[in-house]
Amino acid sequence: MRVRTYVLIASIAMLFMSFGSKEARPVKGLNPGDIAPRIKSLGNEKSFSFQKHSGHYILLNFWAAYDAESRARNVQLMNEINQFGSNEIVVYSVSFDEKKSVFSETIKNDGLDETTQFHEELGKVSEVYKEYRLKKGFGSYLIDDQGVIVASNLLPGKLTEVLNRLN
Repeated sequence: MRVRTYVLIASIAMLFMSFGSKEARPVKGLNPGDIAPRIKSLGNEKSFSFQKHSGHYILLNFWAAYDAESRARNVQLMNEINQFGSNEIVVYSVSFDEKKSVFSETIKNDGLDETTQFHEELGKVSEVYKEYRLKKGFGSYLIDDQGVIVASNLLPGKLTEVLNRLN
């Protein structure tokens, strides 16, 4: 009899504790559902806010010319966004090439829009690199207008699928 009473009391307590979860807010992190770490500024003094794009998704993509995988993915993602043809997505593509000349020449050779490409001249020692815990191959994040990560490490071909599902 006592065991049943304890189980009943524990079940009721857990039920009441779950009611408060609607008030829970996302925490800062790198997983879907987390608030994306804020990028205060880049080495070349450009800065941006994820929350200023009301009604838009943000694709945050990290790459470098010396990392062939990330460079190819950057071009493929940009092509996919252009084909998607939506004004619902803003792109911040951040290069970790330490030399500005390499960054500029790569953008030109890859036919990328300069307004979507940002240069972090501090490379692997930058705060952005550390904050996003980047490594070989880098990665990407789809972020909503509240700064919450919706999807991460999107491969070309999957971005359109995810955006269609969200709309």
